[in-house]
Amino acid sequence: MKREKIFLIIILYVVLTVIVLFTLFPVFYTISGSFKTNSEIMAHPESILPIKPTLNNYTTAWKSTDFNIGLLLWNSTYYTLIIVASTILFSSMAGYSFARGYFKGQKLLLTLFSITMFINLGTITVYPFFKILNFLHLGKSLWGLIVVRIFSVGIVNIYLVRGYVNSLPKELDEAAQIDGCGFISIFFKIIAPLLLPIMATIGILSFQGSWNDYLMPTIFTISNPSQRTLIVAITALKSTGSAASAWNLMLAGSVIAILPVLVAYAVGNRYFISGLTSGALKG
Repeated sequence: MKREKIFLIIILYVVLTVIVLFTLFPVFYTISGSFKTNSEIMAHPESILPIKPTLNNYTTAWKSTDFNIGLLLWNSTYYTLIIVASTILFSSMAGYSFARGYFKGQKLLLTLFSITMFINLGTITVYPFFKILNFLHLGKSLWGLIVVRIFSVGIVNIYLVRGYVNSLPKELDEAAQIDGCGFISIFFKIIAPLLLPIMATIGILSFQGSWNDYLMPTIFTISNPSQRTLIVAITALKSTGSAASAWNLMLAGSVIAILPVLVAYAVGNRYFISGLTSGALKG
């Protein structure tokens, strides 16, 4: 029995190791390729490690007229931070309302929200978005996309908060009510401080999704290059080369774009897993 258990553990570790290698290989290849010349990438795409490492890709990408790193970082930063802040605020308030609130049509409203998880209209919704934004005089701009994203809170985030709030004892609410707190005061003074793990989880997921968003920022900033985000501008590096596509510059730009996501995860890592699992015990 003991040998069988050891054998199963070994198999488990082997499978997990293979999965990790497959998952991390594209990231490792991107970092490695960013130190190669474009001719080396084209001539030896199968080579993982660079033959003659160089930092010229980073200096060229940094100084490229199509890759104004300062402006691009600013656009990506304020776009991402606004989306993250609004997602955390609205998701936490909605999840708290569905967990602790009692109002007419509560179950129906939650059901309607839940239905959106199974409906994906894709790019069909872009035209209606533009019509609404034109009515608000925002048009095709990064700020217009921010407005769209703010009012697109995901039901998954709401369920995460709802499950986490349901895992908290209701005696906390009752004690706060005795002290004279209302429904909203209980949220901001009692519940919100306890939601730090789940807020960190939602924040990291939202940061990753917003920072790496490509399609919608491309559509909304196609006529206004000065508002492009970092991810959108990376594709412009492809045409920076004089002849062949400058894959080396794209890889260098991709590494630059990866770093903020890694930093965000490193900062919120201690809360990430606990936030995902805490609300799964109840609710």
